[in-house]
Amino acid sequence: MDLKKFIAEVPNWPIEGVSFKDVTPLLGNGEAFRASIDALAKLISTIKPDVIVSPEARGFIFGGAVAAQLKIPFVLVRKAGKLPRPAIQEDVVLEYGETQLFMHEDAILPGQKVVILDDVLATGGTSLSIAKLVQRLGGNVLSFVFLINLSYLPGYQRLKNENFNVACALDY
Repeated sequence: MDLKKFIAEVPNWPIEGVSFKDVTPLLGNGEAFRASIDALAKLISTIKPDVIVSPEARGFIFGGAVAAQLKIPFVLVRKAGKLPRPAIQEDVVLEYGETQLFMHEDAILPGQKVVILDDVLATGGTSLSIAKLVQRLGGNVLSFVFLINLSYLPGYQRLKNENFNVACALDY
């Protein structure tokens, strides 16, 4: 199935010059959504992680579904004020500003093998911040997996330059 047919491109959003890749049409089509989860699960199944970690908001949708399909745990990464128990934080520079990401301090066990899964790879800033959270808790980042790689932005090369494995289902 050509999943790109279900991803809407929104020009000049959220800022001028950005062509936003909107996955909500894909999520709104059960067959396409299932095909995207199957494609991501296939990429991850050969890696054999102990846990999948994904950031809010769209990463949750894909990460949770893939973790359930692979029958492994799923860990959330959230923005400030969203996690109810003690959490660690990491600052992140985004394409459009700065924020902090948080993970429960008991979310990853020392030595756990982790795949970080998100919907879109752009600059890699969010991904690297998540890796730092995982590593601070003693986890081992095996790979990053994305539904979409924006190959015209530096994220893929940035992660590779940090010696991480990277897999993407779709390239733009």
